[in-house]
Amino acid sequence: MTERLTNAKRVVVKIGSALLVDAATGKIRTVWLKTLAADIARMRTRGQQVIVVSSGAIAVGSKALGLGPRASLALEESQAAAAYGQIGLARAYQEALDGHDIKIAQVLLTLGDTEGRRSYLNARSTLTKLLDFNLVPVVNENDTVATTEIRYGDNDRLSARVASMVDADCLVLLSDIDGLYTDDPAKNKSATLVREVSDITADIEAMAGTAGTDMSTGGMITKLEAGRIATQAGVHMVIARGAVDHPLQAIEDGANATWFTAHATPADARKRWISGSLKAVGTIVVDDGAERALGRGRSLLPAGVIKVTGRFDRGDAVIVKNMSGVELGRGLAAYGSTDAARIAGHKSGEIEALLGYRGRDEMIHRDHLALNRTAKDTKSELPK
Repeated sequence: MTERLTNAKRVVVKIGSALLVDAATGKIRTVWLKTLAADIARMRTRGQQVIVVSSGAIAVGSKALGLGPRASLALEESQAAAAYGQIGLARAYQEALDGHDIKIAQVLLTLGDTEGRRSYLNARSTLTKLLDFNLVPVVNENDTVATTEIRYGDNDRLSARVASMVDADCLVLLSDIDGLYTDDPAKNKSATLVREVSDITADIEAMAGTAGTDMSTGGMITKLEAGRIATQAGVHMVIARGAVDHPLQAIEDGANATWFTAHATPADARKRWISGSLKAVGTIVVDDGAERALGRGRSLLPAGVIKVTGRFDRGDAVIVKNMSGVELGRGLAAYGSTDAARIAGHKSGEIEALLGYRGRDEMIHRDHLALNRTAKDTKSELPK
């Protein structure tokens, strides 16, 4: 199962506050962080892309500001602590990775950023571009602006949303425990480690306890929720003990861990979501040339669009039809209906002149397009 990590092209690593921050002093464990940085550097040398989802800002800030445990803080106190602590958190990651000539980028997200389709697409595009620039994005919840109603409250689920968003192959949850046990091992010495979960059933959920330490708001319950999000998106997930030097290397070497198995690739899961879970609010009709290009796995360019109907915003699901009215598939529009109609039939190089801003070259990117089987079946009939 460790090959799911070593062979993954894109990996998301979640680090909790209890691992990163010393509870007594509120200081970041820089020695441990350097070993994690060495693991990340090794993974990058073999061609893997890494995104870090890190807690710790509130833990660092609350101690420095003389506040109490996180659970006792009012919302505005948590936000102030996060604003202060986030600076030190980002600096610690940059210093740890600088020794390997790796640069980071800080990304702050809220629950709404990962659930609203427009903000979801913006966040996805930004994270993907940061990886293209060979940076390591360090993601945290934007606690300084999020209210109680729109917060995740833990970074387990946030990391799963990020992994789903960027089509990661593997999500690593570094924890203060080495996986899911049949019962609380601190209370029941006969509890045994569950090494693989192929389906999160009621029996599996019953094994989860409540939140763990004063430093974190998570626990095994939120990790199971993260597992459900990740595996449904085609992402393998592993829970492993992080409180060891070189924690990622330890997983690769076969340390105790619980693996949650995805039963589809991220791309397949994403296509199913687009085709089956989203309500289409508009239609785009394409010409014969665009239909052939889509059959070859290309993106839909404005030049191939001959008609736009319905009212939709960027990120909304739309139906793609050919000139005979046959539905070819569904996708997420890169433009709202008004702008889409204005650039329909035009080359991508004309978009800026027509709209007054430089948008995407594609009307629908191929990553956001799910073709029907009939459309895919024509692929072999198309000219090379």
